Amino acid sequence: MKPFKLIAILLLLIITVSCGKNEKQITQKKDYNAYLENTENERLDLVKSDYAFWKKKLEKEPNQFPYFAKAAASQSQIFQHTGQIETLIDAENYLVEANKRTHYNHAGYLRSLARNYISQHRFKDALALLEKAETNGENLKGTQKMLFDVHMELGNFEIAKTYLEKTRKEGDFDYVIRLSKWSDNRGNLEAAIKYMEQAKAIAESSNIPSTKQWVYTNLADYYGHAGRINDSYQHYLKALELEPTDAYAKKGIAWIVYSYENNANEAMRILNAISKTYNAPDYHLLKAEIADFMGNQNLKEEELDRYFDAVKNPLYGDMYNKHNTLLYAENATQTTEALKIAIEEIQNRPTPQSYDLLAWTHYNHGDTKEALKVMEEHVVGKTSEPDVLFHLAKIYKANNNLENVKKLKKELLESSFELGPLTTKEVKAL
Repeated sequence: MKPFKLIAILLLLIITVSCGKNEKQITQKKDYNAYLENTENERLDLVKSDYAFWKKKLEKEPNQFPYFAKAAASQSQIFQHTGQIETLIDAENYLVEANKRTHYNHAGYLRSLARNYISQHRFKDALALLEKAETNGENLKGTQKMLFDVHMELGNFEIAKTYLEKTRKEGDFDYVIRLSKWSDNRGNLEAAIKYMEQAKAIAESSNIPSTKQWVYTNLADYYGHAGRINDSYQHYLKALELEPTDAYAKKGIAWIVYSYENNANEAMRILNAISKTYNAPDYHLLKAEIADFMGNQNLKEEELDRYFDAVKNPLYGDMYNKHNTLLYAENATQTTEALKIAIEEIQNRPTPQSYDLLAWTHYNHGDTKEALKVMEEHVVGKTSEPDVLFHLAKIYKANNNLENVKKLKKELLESSFELGPLTTKEVKAL
């Protein structure tokens, strides 16, 4: 073989190998494998022991109402570690009893029950309790902070803003994280990150592990939205260093592996590892999406079946209304059910996201003009959530409003990481 031919072959091999590498890869298995393999949860064991202690105390002294609150706190923490809905409902029952024993006149117990209702997406029930706590006046600032949270969830943004002003305190962790949330809701991601970074500095200064863990995962989410994927990844790892069983952080890494690196098999491996110790219905939906991306329709259907089996549990209440509406809306035989849930969700929380569910259902039902009407009246200019804007783009296209489709398409392509590869493919086809 002539020398120049040998050189040409070698160059071709080098180019081929280089092209075979995933230049977008930022994750490394060695960074997170230990967190997937370690299924021991010392904190969970401690919380379970704590719950057993207070439960036993209650059996001996059922008239001691503070014990109900203690048992509830333990059950709430077990829910955070396992995703078991039964523990969240047990916590609710204990807190209801504590409030009954104190005639709904103990602001701390009212806030605790409101916090439980927020986890269950029972925002109006939470609001009613917080208004009682506000009248009570005990630790008023704490109540006002939660009133901000609930009014944001209910779409009462102007009222929420008044509570944000009432709790204003420069350098206060609780105020700064809510300022961050407000900025994100207003579509100012740069400000949201700035304030969450301030919260991170405060958390690291106080050096409370649970607070730092919370900040790291929230900041990781924001970095992902901003396209700062490596920063996002590093902060999920920081959260796992503090709590090796943090399912949310592991899920965040799985999304990076899937959406950014397009490594579906590895993402599925991470999610399957999470499922050994933590179970929530929406994880099945993510697995179904990844299976669809892999072209494995059997696995996709299996995961969807597992999701629907899980949410049949009446204890979930309204927690998965959004997911159910989207799934039903895109099934021609279930758009009536989707419409019913979408209207129910608007009654529960009339936010732009809830109205988006209604518009998307009308669109899939073939009523594109009604879909556009709902979007223009309740959604346009009121949210910058990529999934909502994607629905808006599809509805604009169905109404032949191609100029607006073009504008949204550019914005949506910049949000491809959040949307995921399957939706991004649809965006490109707009």
